[in-house]
Amino acid sequence: QVQLVESGGGLVQAGGSLRLSCAASARTFSNYAMGWFRQAPGQEREFVATASGSAIMQYYADSVKGRFTISRHNAENTVYLQMNSLLPEDTAVYYCAAKYGPAASTLRYEYNSWGQGTQVTVSS
Repeated sequence: QVQLVESGGGLVQAGGSLRLSCAASARTFSNYAMGWFRQAPGQEREFVATASGSAIMQYYADSVKGRFTISRHNAENTVYLQMNSLLPEDTAVYYCAAKYGPAASTLRYEYNSWGQGTQVTVSS
């Protein structure tokens, strides 16, 4: 199991930006696809973005496409989520997740390691 620690959440006005970071304890980080998910109060956890082990393949939820960018620095065992043009509906707890195997995935059940989450609040 991979230990994941997120950071970078906070309060921002609509239209602003935040960058989330996730540090992983994986021995060979590139063997893991990484994903970001989010959960708003009273809602199910939903997919946001994923990157393959090499970062060549990336997929995004339609709701964040063009505004969010996932990236990873394999030498530092870190994955990032750059969030621009934030909207109040982006308010949620954001979770970093790791899936063993380098193929990117949008499916929550394929991820077997999760971080503790970081709160992102976007005010209107």
